[in-house]
Amino acid sequence: MNIAILGIGLMGYPMGRRLCGAGYAVHVWNRTLSKAQRLAAAGAIVHESPAEAVRDADIVITMLDNGAVVGNVLFDLGAAAAMKPGALLVDMSSIKPVEARDHAARLSELRITYLDAPVSGGTIGAENGTLAIMAGGKASSFEQAIPVLNVFGRATHVGPVGAGQLAKLANQMIVGATIGIVAEALLLCERGGANMGKVKEAITGGFADSRILQVHGQRMVERDFTPRGRMSVQLKDLRNALSTAHEIGYEAPITTLFEHLYAQGIDHGLADLDHSGLFVELASRNGMS
Repeated sequence: MNIAILGIGLMGYPMGRRLCGAGYAVHVWNRTLSKAQRLAAAGAIVHESPAEAVRDADIVITMLDNGAVVGNVLFDLGAAAAMKPGALLVDMSSIKPVEARDHAARLSELRITYLDAPVSGGTIGAENGTLAIMAGGKASSFEQAIPVLNVFGRATHVGPVGAGQLAKLANQMIVGATIGIVAEALLLCERGGANMGKVKEAITGGFADSRILQVHGQRMVERDFTPRGRMSVQLKDLRNALSTAHEIGYEAPITTLFEHLYAQGIDHGLADLDHSGLFVELASRNGMS
């Protein structure tokens, strides 16, 4: 089976390595060619255009920044037109559900099937093959993609086209808000004189424990905000959630609050920090280092 990956960034690179290690014939493209070339050593074939990368692919995976970029690569740079009829496009980017449905409809006219399959788990999950994958589309498309998706982690079919993106928005709403309250709580303890690291240790295993507390909370304790998932990406996902909520007439006041907080952090120069860097914004508001 030939597989093409369009987008070899923080997530696409470890995912490409896993596919190469699983024995697939992997074709890769990235706008910045040097990022794709890193996979040549793992056995991937590097292409200078997305159209070249997808030409013989049975499954094409996109892992790109947002819906506009996915649309540009597929329809403006010629990837969709170059795909063979009957091929499957698996968009693992995080985009709006309405964009996923539009892309699926346009690809259907070219006899290309579509699955929206965004992921959660960050670069750690991509490297370890433990991503949570939320897939929307026809059951037959999901079954076709399962052997490949299993290389990346655990996949769940959650509904029709666009449903995968809805599930990812739910994931990002929970992640963004939980990062915020973990940061606020740990900073409260530090301001009051407690040891943040020991507080995190004390509440581990209780009702307040979570993956966010363990992973992102530890980053806060260590003041390690090297990006695994950027503040800017978290803000994009929260705004996609609010846009979708508006479309369907749903009020989301908690997500609105955190959208404001992440936006203000980015206005203060934190865009390229890990999304746990909301801690920096909240610390700054309180005059803390």
